[in-house]
Order: sequence, then C-alpha cells, then structure tokens
Amino acid sequence: MTANNYEDNLRKIYLVQKRRNALCVVSLIVVIAVLACLLMMLGNTNYSLTDVIKILFSGETKGAAYSIKSVRLPKLIVGGFAGFSFGIAGFVFQSLLRNPLASPDIIGISAGSSAAAVFCILILGISGPLASVFSIAAGLLVTALIFLLSGKGKAFGSRMILIGIGMQAVLNALISWMLLVGSEYDVATALRWLRGSLNSAQMSDVPMIVIMCLIGSGLLIFCNRYLRMMQLGDEYATTLGVPLGAVRICCMVCALMLCACATAATGPIASVAFLSGPIAGKITKNGSNAMVVSGLMGILLVYAAELAGKNLFSEKLPVGVVTGLLGAPYLLLLLLNLNKKGEKI
Repeated sequence: MTANNYEDNLRKIYLVQKRRNALCVVSLIVVIAVLACLLMMLGNTNYSLTDVIKILFSGETKGAAYSIKSVRLPKLIVGGFAGFSFGIAGFVFQSLLRNPLASPDIIGISAGSSAAAVFCILILGISGPLASVFSIAAGLLVTALIFLLSGKGKAFGSRMILIGIGMQAVLNALISWMLLVGSEYDVATALRWLRGSLNSAQMSDVPMIVIMCLIGSGLLIFCNRYLRMMQLGDEYATTLGVPLGAVRICCMVCALMLCACATAATGPIASVAFLSGPIAGKITKNGSNAMVVSGLMGILLVYAAELAGKNLFSEKLPVGVVTGLLGAPYLLLLLLNLNKKGEKI
C-alpha cells in the first residue's frame, strides 16, 4: 500500500467517524426534544403542545399557567442540566481512571454530597441554597480525602475505586444514622431528596446549576482532546506534550463540581453518571464527541426515567428509583465480565 493510499484510507475513516458522531449528536437532540415536549404535556392534567407553547409565552400565572411555568418548566430545566452534568462527570472519571466502575455514584462522591445535604436537613434544619453550598463543599472534601488515601503510582486508579467504595459505605451508614435520629417530618423530606427526584425543583435552583454546568462542561470540553490522548497511556500523552498533572486536576475538579452541583439540586440520581459514558462510547465508537454524547445521554436518561416513573407505574416513582433499576443489572453484568476476564477493579 502506497503512502497516498494509506492517507486516503485514514481520511475516509476519519470522515465516516465524524459523520457518525454528528449523527449521534443530532439524533440525541431530537429524542431529547421529543421527551421534553412530553414532560411539559403530561402530568396530573394533560395539555396539548399548542396549549403549552401558548402558556409559556403568555403572562398568565394562574391555573394551567402555574402548573406549566412553576412546576413542569423548573423540572425540565433542572433535570436537563443535572443529567448533562452527571453524564459528563461520569465520562470524565471513567476516562481518567480507565475503569467503567469509576463513576461518582459508585466511588462515594455523590454519597459525600448526599451526607452533607441530609445533615443540613435533619441536624441543622436548613435547606435551599445554603444546603446546596454545604453539599458541594462536602463533595469536594470527600474527593480530596479519597485522593489523599489513594497515594500515587500505577495502582492509583484501582486504589481510588476501592477506597471510594469503602468511603461510600461509611457515608451511607452515617446517612442511615441521621435518618434514625432525625424528626419524622424532616426524615420524609430527606428520604424524598435521597431517592433522587425532580419534584422539589424550583426556578430559584436554575441559575446555580446552569452557571456551574456551563462553566464546568465548557472547561471539560476544552480539555477533551488532552483527555483522549491520555486514554492511550501516560507515556504516549507525555510525548505529545500533554501536561498530565494540570489536565488531571482540571478535569477532576470540573467533573466534581458538576456532580456535586447536580446532586445538590436533584439529589443523587442513581446510575446516570455510571451508564452515560459506556453508552456514549458504544454508539460513537469512542469518537471525539463521546463526552458531549455522554452529557446528552445523561439528559435522555433523566427525562425518560421521569416520564416512565410518572406514567408507567401504578405508583409514581422518583426519577432516581427508575434509573437505579436500570443501573443495577448493568453493574452486575459488568462485574461478571470483569471476573471472566480476570481483570482487577
């Protein structure tokens, strides 16, 4: 094969991959748009799409207008940005540690944010923006502790996952203790939040999650090309001039911010971060848009689970319960596959 033929083949492969990535992004956006319309239309009272559009652009605040503008619209916005944040955060952790188990909701990061929020609700008796700040700070603290305990070297990723799983067990035990000692009224509020739900979403939650999502995801998308080089190995990335330490710190901090902010807004929606990355990798063949596709897949999972939980079961289920039902079989399958291959966690 001549050099020209080799270059032509590479160019064709690149163009095919680029078209595939673009098709994935467009397809996901279309599906998300359809799900968003259904979320706005369906509920205790169903409205037509025409009615929804008229109400959104009208100045009315009573009756149907209140239901759509003050209840369904905040759910849609908060759920969308939370899903995008969880999806990208999960993809980044799994890519950096090169392990499908390295998801924020598996290695204890979400549990840290959850423990802080439950502490605020049950012990301090506070909620709202201040509880969100405590939740984000706790997520950062837990991640820093996991990092410190993980040490350095080639086994860093495996140690971080194992320590994170242990940390999650400790934090879940702490949450259970706080639920036992908390007042009955506050426990109900904390339990609703812990299941991962959009029911408490308000327009006041929108600015924080939108700003943090745009900043964090923007920085991560900028670092995406470095992240892809690092997946080939540290030695190869170093020869290409990738500043490994700076990229790792930037990606970890941004992914943590996204995860902590999303958890503070919606509670720990199970398995979205865990599932989004692998699905995105499969449909894009780990192309350059896998990070963006992972974020879009997070939105799709949250919207689909919200619709299913509200309309497909005799009892209305929070979004976190439905996504948890999806994630549990995948986790078991993943562990079985790792065991068959003889791979270490």
